[in-house]
Amino acid sequence: MDSRPTVLLTGFGPFPGVPINASGELARKLARMARRALPEFCFTVAVLPTEWNRAPRLIANLHERHRPLLALHFGVAAGAKTIRLETEAANVCRAASDAAGAHPAAAQLAEDGPAVRRSSIAAPSIAAALNAKGYPSSISNDAGGYLCNAVLYHSLAAAEARGDCRVGFVHIPSDLSEPSLDMTAVSAAALEILKIALNTAAAETSLTLV
Repeated sequence: MDSRPTVLLTGFGPFPGVPINASGELARKLARMARRALPEFCFTVAVLPTEWNRAPRLIANLHERHRPLLALHFGVAAGAKTIRLETEAANVCRAASDAAGAHPAAAQLAEDGPAVRRSSIAAPSIAAALNAKGYPSSISNDAGGYLCNAVLYHSLAAAEARGDCRVGFVHIPSDLSEPSLDMTAVSAAALEILKIALNTAAAETSLTLV
């Protein structure tokens, strides 16, 4: 049994209007990079179905099975020109079709849940570090009302129930044709995000990064 702390990385599959979702490719690529750069951690990766019913259930199962030290989720944002670090997830569902053609069952993600759950990675510090390295980055307090917001909300809920996991969500541009934010640049930036978030999480659990 692997005794290394686990890190959960996720992206999404396609959904209406986005037949190829770069966040799924990014999550897989980041896992490969991270296994080489940070061998003291165990990385597990999942490409989530962009579905109202399945994605939250899978997130809960991944938390229960892997008990990650850090859960870092990625999604795409149409028209975005920066790497966007989300700081909040709202208890709302937008009445939009998912990849299976289904709509959310209710207007809220959790009937008895708080109106907002807040990301537990140091988004401002991470954005500043990325910008200093030449990766255009910004902070957002609106993850939208679609599956990105839903996954962040449910992942935070699972982490809060355990009390020993940090959770973050990063939106990347859906169009990665600009050299400053192509897949190579976004992957390198994602590794920086991972390192900073893990340094913070590891410090809280007395782990030492090499």
